[in-house]
Amino acid sequence: MTYDIEKPDEQWRAELTPAEYQVLRRAATERPFTGEYTDTKAKGVYACRACGAELFTSAEKFDSRCGWPSFYDPKDSDAVELAEDRSYGTVQTEVRCARCGSHLGHVFEGEGFATPTDQRYCINSISLSLTPDES
Repeated sequence: MTYDIEKPDEQWRAELTPAEYQVLRRAATERPFTGEYTDTKAKGVYACRACGAELFTSAEKFDSRCGWPSFYDPKDSDAVELAEDRSYGTVQTEVRCARCGSHLGHVFEGEGFATPTDQRYCINSISLSLTPDES
């Protein structure tokens, strides 16, 4: 896949913290209930921490009690890309930033949440940066 923002691995390592690098570029997962945005109620826009692309808004964020920030839909349909992930012995749908290809988390559906899409974008806090609305 070709992305608008492509950098050599050494540059990603230099620009990201070791923890950010592991999640965003190596598809690791932060531990549940440890991320800075898990319980955040602030209104604003969540962007990719690697490239700044706007991905989700607080309007689509909901409390799924899963340990990671959850959204029922991305900000724009082309903000993220979905890919099959077989890395944990099961088939999951990985969510990546469509602009730089960074790993964000996974999306699940059919879990019965009372959301308009019946989807849960389970996203690592460390892969996001929140820009709060000005009030």
